[in-house]
Amino acid sequence: MSTNTSTSTNMGASTGTRTGLTRTPLRRALDYVVLSVLAFVFALPVLYLLLGSLKPSDEVLNGLSGFLPTNLSFDNYSAVLDNLNSDSTGYFWQFMGVSLLLAFVVVTGGLFVNSMAAYGLSRLKWRGREAVFTLVLLLMLVPFESVAVPLFYMLNDQRNTLFIQAVPFIANAFAVYQFHTFFRTIPPSIEEAARLDGAGPWRTFFAIIIPMSKPVFASVAILTFLTQWGSFLWPVLMVSDPSVRPLPLEMSVFQGQQPPDWGQILAFGVLLVLPVLVVFAFFQRWFVQGVASSAVKG
Repeated sequence: MSTNTSTSTNMGASTGTRTGLTRTPLRRALDYVVLSVLAFVFALPVLYLLLGSLKPSDEVLNGLSGFLPTNLSFDNYSAVLDNLNSDSTGYFWQFMGVSLLLAFVVVTGGLFVNSMAAYGLSRLKWRGREAVFTLVLLLMLVPFESVAVPLFYMLNDQRNTLFIQAVPFIANAFAVYQFHTFFRTIPPSIEEAARLDGAGPWRTFFAIIIPMSKPVFASVAILTFLTQWGSFLWPVLMVSDPSVRPLPLEMSVFQGQQPPDWGQILAFGVLLVLPVLVVFAFFQRWFVQGVASSAVKG
């Protein structure tokens, strides 16, 4: 009786195993199909942007025919560069340089400031640490739009400067939280060993913690760059001088010209997106590692 029971149990287990094995490829294929469809849907606007930037303006807004690769040329790109090449209109490469400089300052300064703040909140022991970290979490809930007007009145005498476009965005509560979460996963024994070797907090942070934290640094760098590169509301409030105008604000000015040339506008959009793709391609390996490790540890 028991032999029959155990035999039937083993048969049921083996049958379930075989069933699971036969269902796994099907599920995997279904996952690939669903993900491919979603990727295609998300890629459609980018494809339309790229094709539209290579087509004459009168063919851009022709519905689905806008996806047809006909009459392609780089005339729109040369027209954008030619139109933004004088003192009256400003210079395209000047706008690009302003955006790159602001992004560089915000990203590098943010990595330094926010990582050090997170290290102090996650690894150093001091009175009031948890209260400060709670305040950081609360600041994540405050949208920038709610403090934009008070900042405008506080810093109104600094308008039309690169300083005012960068400094308010170096310290970032969400970046501090990202660093804090990653630093908490580092074993304390590593820092204890460094302390026994005579390393203080500064040396431990720069010589040990930072080399171990490349994934989170890459993730924060990409997200900070994306946020700063697409910044629009703050420049609208604080910038009227074309010499310090960032690229997204200039695109808004360019798009407002009448009559609008949609081929040139889409070409401007491609030029605006290119630096983002370059930054992501450069940090991609560490960014994927950071996302994967966060998913596993979460």
